[in-house]
Amino acid sequence: MKSIRLSDALVSDDILVVGLAKGAKADTLKIESGSVSLDEKSLLVALKDLGATGAANEITKLPGSNTRLLIFTGLGEAKKDYAHEVLRRAAGAAARALAGEKSAAVALPAASIEQVAAVAEGITLGAYAFDEFRGSSKAERKVPLTGATVHTKMASSAEAKAAVKRAVIIGEYTKLVRDLINTPPSHLTPDSFTKRFAAAVKTLGGSAAHLKVTILNEKQLRDGGYGGIYGVGQGSANPPRLLHIAYNPPKAKKKLAFVGKGITFDTGGYALKPAAGMEAMKSDMSGAAAVSAAILAIAALKLPIAIDAWAAMAENMISDNATRPSDIHTMYGGKTIEVLNPDAEGRLVMADALVKAQESKMKLDGIIDVATLTGAQVVALGTRTSAVMTNNDEFRAQFLVAADQAGEDFWPMPLPEELRASLDSTVADMANIGERMGGMLVAGIFLKEFIPAELPWLHLDIAGPAYNEAKPHGYTPIGGTGIAFRSLIRLAEITSEK
Repeated sequence: MKSIRLSDALVSDDILVVGLAKGAKADTLKIESGSVSLDEKSLLVALKDLGATGAANEITKLPGSNTRLLIFTGLGEAKKDYAHEVLRRAAGAAARALAGEKSAAVALPAASIEQVAAVAEGITLGAYAFDEFRGSSKAERKVPLTGATVHTKMASSAEAKAAVKRAVIIGEYTKLVRDLINTPPSHLTPDSFTKRFAAAVKTLGGSAAHLKVTILNEKQLRDGGYGGIYGVGQGSANPPRLLHIAYNPPKAKKKLAFVGKGITFDTGGYALKPAAGMEAMKSDMSGAAAVSAAILAIAALKLPIAIDAWAAMAENMISDNATRPSDIHTMYGGKTIEVLNPDAEGRLVMADALVKAQESKMKLDGIIDVATLTGAQVVALGTRTSAVMTNNDEFRAQFLVAADQAGEDFWPMPLPEELRASLDSTVADMANIGERMGGMLVAGIFLKEFIPAELPWLHLDIAGPAYNEAKPHGYTPIGGTGIAFRSLIRLAEITSEK
């Protein structure tokens, strides 16, 4: 989205978006138009005749009297104070419905900075489409909403203006994450991924923005002892990469490391995946996209915190050089891993990057890895809730606050000690798979082996929520969602404030 502005004046756009909620009494509706006054009585009659319910994700359109069009976006049950995520989703649903329009006025409850921010974010997140690879059908597609005016009594507030500016940055880099996830493996390889971020860093200002990029190629990975990343990528014609983006603003007192899984396509290797659904494996680099875009957004926001982002990039393919079941790889740092299942490849590339990230010159206050790691995550938590595992309860609690404020659903999961023995190997330091039951937890336990107990660590398994194969909802489109990106930014903000 190109721009969002604030206003407390009369509506000048020819489209007005307001909220619609279910009233306290059965079969009643309540219009929520924030700082904008409407002739509610006549509108409620028309809405009832149209069968509007005010349910979340419901969009109802009416011709306006002072505007060309009135859009009613569902808020669910009427509240005195609407939660920020309710407003974010309602604004996002309206933005999706307004594809093809240039601008709209949005008058939803926005009496606090939190609500103003949520409405603005919802608009920027909902105004999205991925049409890069359309040919003859592209002309039929509607361009996403390009601008909006948020109506609020806080329009002149410096805090509100800052919140809107932040929302535009969030929207810009969420689009980058989604675009990368949606890009097919024919056009996104480990090499092109890293080059795209190198270019994005340059666009943002490079060293002037306190950013630095380092990319290790396949020879450097092999010679440097990165057996996980190199071993997973050695079967592909598109060789592996390790991307490092460093953000070091002056006077930063805290530092975090983000590590992302970047499998640009996952066939499963010699543990070949079924054909049905394999096309979604272009999304197996969602973690790498999230952490790499997050550091750019943090730099754009000029947060006073140092960040290292590491993206472990490989393509898991079958060839005469691909990893075989029972092969042993020596990881960065020296630990040996027996690869019993080449489809459990994400933990291998992540382990290398996690160890490398710990070589930071500045002491790390925490390290967070983000990965579409296990199908077991989807079985346990479904397609909209991600998992968080940790070795530090305080760090997890801090992250869950950040995720809640960002509007992303994460659920704490344990790392049971009794499952560790299932990762024992008879010929190497560890095997890459263990107990099938609790597979998400076993994967987390595997990664924990590469983290010293004293370093606060979070493991985010985003396998289900990273890629939406169902219907669009709220501000979430079909395809790449950008999950974890906003939580990482909010965590950086909270950490820098402490």
